Amino acid sequence: MKPSARATELRRQITYHNHRYYVDAAPEISDREFDKLLDELKKLEVEHPELVTPDSPTQRVGGAPIDGFTTVTHRMPMLSIDNTYNANELREFDRSARKLLGGDEIQYVVELKIDGVAMSITYENGLLTSGATRGDGEHGDDVTHNLRTINGVPLSLHTDKPPALFEVRGEIYMTRAELVRINRERTEAGEKPYENPRNLSAGTLKLLDPRLCAQRRLGLFAYALGAVEGVTIRSHMECLETLRKFGFPVNTQTQLCATIDEVIAYCDSWAEKRHDLPYETDGMVVKVNDYGQREILGYTSKFPRWARAYKFAAEQALTKVGRIDVQIGRTGKLTPVAYFDPPVRLAGTTVRKATLHNADNVQQKDIRIGDSVVVEKAGEIIPQVVRVETSARTGAERVYHFPKNCPICGAPTAREEGSPFVVCSAPRDQCGGQLKRQLIQYARRTAMDIEGLGKALVDQLVDKGLVKGIPDLYQLTEAQLTELERMGKKSAVNLLEQIEASKTRGLSRLLAGLGIEMVADSMADVLAKEFGSMEELRAANPERLAEVEGIGPERAKNIHASFHSPSGIELIDELNALGLKMTEEKKAAPAGTTGDALAGKTIVVTGTLTRYGRDEIEDLIRKLGGKPAGSVSKKTDFVVAGEKAGSKLEKAQSLGVRVISEEEFDKLIGK
Repeated sequence: MKPSARATELRRQITYHNHRYYVDAAPEISDREFDKLLDELKKLEVEHPELVTPDSPTQRVGGAPIDGFTTVTHRMPMLSIDNTYNANELREFDRSARKLLGGDEIQYVVELKIDGVAMSITYENGLLTSGATRGDGEHGDDVTHNLRTINGVPLSLHTDKPPALFEVRGEIYMTRAELVRINRERTEAGEKPYENPRNLSAGTLKLLDPRLCAQRRLGLFAYALGAVEGVTIRSHMECLETLRKFGFPVNTQTQLCATIDEVIAYCDSWAEKRHDLPYETDGMVVKVNDYGQREILGYTSKFPRWARAYKFAAEQALTKVGRIDVQIGRTGKLTPVAYFDPPVRLAGTTVRKATLHNADNVQQKDIRIGDSVVVEKAGEIIPQVVRVETSARTGAERVYHFPKNCPICGAPTAREEGSPFVVCSAPRDQCGGQLKRQLIQYARRTAMDIEGLGKALVDQLVDKGLVKGIPDLYQLTEAQLTELERMGKKSAVNLLEQIEASKTRGLSRLLAGLGIEMVADSMADVLAKEFGSMEELRAANPERLAEVEGIGPERAKNIHASFHSPSGIELIDELNALGLKMTEEKKAAPAGTTGDALAGKTIVVTGTLTRYGRDEIEDLIRKLGGKPAGSVSKKTDFVVAGEKAGSKLEKAQSLGVRVISEEEFDKLIGK
């Protein structure tokens, strides 16, 4: 078969199986078989670059980072929907709509209100050309580079006769399981977990590097149309069917209702069972089905008159703290965990325990063993103790005291100075609990990606004394591994191959795997691209580290200390001697600017900007060697002031600090 014909066939198969997996939720082949098809296409396109098409599945992997976001003007405004909170308000909405329609009967379509990020995705002549956030409804940010990495977003419409223009409105969301996976990694890295999938989805879409977005498994539910040319749609149900036909994931939990009573009954039916869904919902959306009736109903200044959102109430439960135990983290921190008696049902799951985070949290909330406590799920994901019902105390409650010795290794514990944490005093290689967590952290898919090195195997390696630190992984032998439980020759050989392959992962993955406190995967990537090599990173003093995006003085000191402690020096030197790759391509100055134009300058941005978003301009300042600051002082080199600049502008003027406009800023950086 000719390369061009094979490439066409591979694209057809991959697109089909992608649709079966992400849209129909009915995969026909295994992940391994799918990867083989994709790998074959990638290889073919490398050998024959002329065969690459804009809608090729290989284009999902994410290209180079972009310099910043551009603003998109929506062809049709993306309006919000007015909220209702009970059946009476829904009935009032129905009465008002029927009055405006002269008493005509109305059919409503009721859908789940997905708790995600509203998105406009435009296709021209069948090909994906742009995707933008809702923004202020009139203008949004162009996030096409990130949308292309989301498997549920078709790169081209599934039709032989595509319309000239087809604008899809939908919700980008994240499942609970994906949030749990990401939060587990952040917790292991000493980072604060994200509270809910929606905020993380929004933050992910605003990443400048599409490769980072691709690492987080976002999904899409399409639910409406914007501007279209070349296709006629007369009702919402017809709209949903067209979206399905063109290859979009459409939520199946949708019902056509003939009366408002049916609407209310359907909404009420989801109050509990919504928790069984793998994604977050915060209500239902009720829409008039007929587009002709919608046109008559029209809009207010803010909302369509033909739709309402019905919001669910938050859930809390009362239970008792039966006991408090501690877990040992990879850095030696003792995390207190409350176990509930009885367990409570929240957001569709049984909650038996919740982390109490640290000593300060236990003291501030005065949580005692035997206390009656109110529990809820933060973002309906993470169980947490909201408050103690002190009025219910009987006097039998007991104040919790952290153990004086580590429950794993027996070493003394102590409260870190100026910290809310109690830690095990033993070095990592002398505390089995710390070492096991570190090895699991190191082997993660998004770190060194050592397939097969899971908890059960790590427990054996540490308990039998075969691994006393990360470098020992690279000196394991087949003979040692085959003596372990459930480890045959083939498994041993595969694991050794995986360990050897991990040497080539690069600096970013290595930093993520080392589990440096306060350095999660995203920060590991930032450090790797900023310094380019372990040698340069180790040579950076705390002041230089603090200049890096997202690193303040405290984090900078911690990173510096990690690399310059005796154990840190020894670990890096050993891994270097073992041949691990410790470099990464450094980031370049944005195109169209003068590199290091702002080197060493402290810059404050204030007011409303027209050319840049706040995050965008501050990121650009960092890339050009400057340091964005949040407040004006005598050390400020200049202030970039937009419209409605307030107290920061006044302070700059009083201190004689130079103030420039956006236009002057662009000239300064040579843009």
